[in-house]
Amino acid sequence: MSGILDLGRFSDPSILILASLVGGKKHGYAIMEDIETMARVRLGTGTLYGAIARLEEYGLIEALPSEERGRRPYCLTSAGIAFLREQLTSMETFAALGLRRLATL
Repeated sequence: MSGILDLGRFSDPSILILASLVGGKKHGYAIMEDIETMARVRLGTGTLYGAIARLEEYGLIEALPSEERGRRPYCLTSAGIAFLREQLTSMETFAALGLRRLATL
């Protein structure tokens, strides 16, 4: 899937958003707060909503009907779960290789 999908400059925020949504449906502000807690990264609203729009466009997340005060929650799609699993596995492989190389120093 990643070969056809080019998330461009939003790739890092996109992975953070997808990882946040693994914990369940969330609206934009809740995603932003979760990412800050989970990854110690504060996304600006423009970056957050730009990445959310792109993830929706690619079918990796979907917007659910608005809940409280017009806040619209998002959830992962099955394609989003598969894509995130692929990306995290790739990161894990890369990190393991880097750590093995560091151990030889």
